[in-house]
Amino acid sequence: MICIGIETSCDETAVGIVEDGHTLLANMVFSSMDLHKAYGGVVPEIAARSHVEAMIPMVDQALEMAFGEDCPDPWQKIDAIAVTYGAGLGGSLLVGVMTARTLAITKNKPLYGINHVEAHTYVNFITGIKGGSMELGGKSYVFPSRQPEFPMLSLSVSGKHSQLVLFRGHFDYKVLGRVRDDAVGEAFDKVARIIGLPYPGGPNVEKASALGNRDKYKLPKANLDTKYDFSFSGLKTAVLRLAQSEIGEDFTFPSFEVAGRLSEAQKNDIAASFSRVAIETLVDKAVLAFEEFQPRSVVIAGGVAASSELRTQLSDRLPVDVQYPDMKLCTDNGAMIATLGCYKAMLGQPTADPYSLSIDPNLSM
Repeated sequence: MICIGIETSCDETAVGIVEDGHTLLANMVFSSMDLHKAYGGVVPEIAARSHVEAMIPMVDQALEMAFGEDCPDPWQKIDAIAVTYGAGLGGSLLVGVMTARTLAITKNKPLYGINHVEAHTYVNFITGIKGGSMELGGKSYVFPSRQPEFPMLSLSVSGKHSQLVLFRGHFDYKVLGRVRDDAVGEAFDKVARIIGLPYPGGPNVEKASALGNRDKYKLPKANLDTKYDFSFSGLKTAVLRLAQSEIGEDFTFPSFEVAGRLSEAQKNDIAASFSRVAIETLVDKAVLAFEEFQPRSVVIAGGVAASSELRTQLSDRLPVDVQYPDMKLCTDNGAMIATLGCYKAMLGQPTADPYSLSIDPNLSM
């Protein structure tokens, strides 16, 4: 089973090809992030236009990476097409879905609609590259030695979602908890703006954290009435109040003027203290869920899975080896879409109608 996956939920135009749900054949990603940096975040209209320009070249390059430039008709080797139809930015999703629908009709291939959030977990099922190589397209990859086993606990965290999910099997899962307000990645972006770090916030807060004292400031964790839900808005506000206090101002001082009066040492210490508490909030819930459900595997997924602080804290506090994807597969990519598409096809899940599949920007698990 060879599936091609198309992902355009935000600012990455991505196409991946996966065989049998575990072997990576191609992974092409084009990001329009540089176009958004001047605005401090993703501009939906710019992202959609970028997808239109990059979509077909990404598909062609992925096919060439998987089957070689001398393959007369690479589409003969493709068994199925998978595409993200939600959640995400409406305009961005539309480009990917319309491309996949057109290809499914013209190439006569079955089509599978994919939940973006669910697919992030499935990238952990990729265990290698065809032929045993650890390099593909000039990039080196590190893969887990084995696939996760069920029951599996997934901590899936990114800029738009944070949730804890227990998988009893493929397509048999229960969402234990989800974020009530700002997702953890979104909180990282907002804290970065408060202390004057450039977009994207997550990687830059982590860089600053490495230079700071993670125990310098005491910051609060949300105390919710549900066991496994998350909240980060209070922590984000606490960071703002802390930064205002550090420059001798009260809560009325404009947030956009705070960064200019913070020293580099203060920025680094605030970043480190925030990062520690934000990640502890995630790990606390994961440890509780592990103790209650005793899963055979624990995986982390999503853009924040690239965080070294998250990987370290989970490894220190859980008695099992935590599985996580290669750094290049943490952020949005087509390989995760293709992997989930493989399992949908192999396990007889219903196909989508290529004449009517529509986007769902607010789709949830």
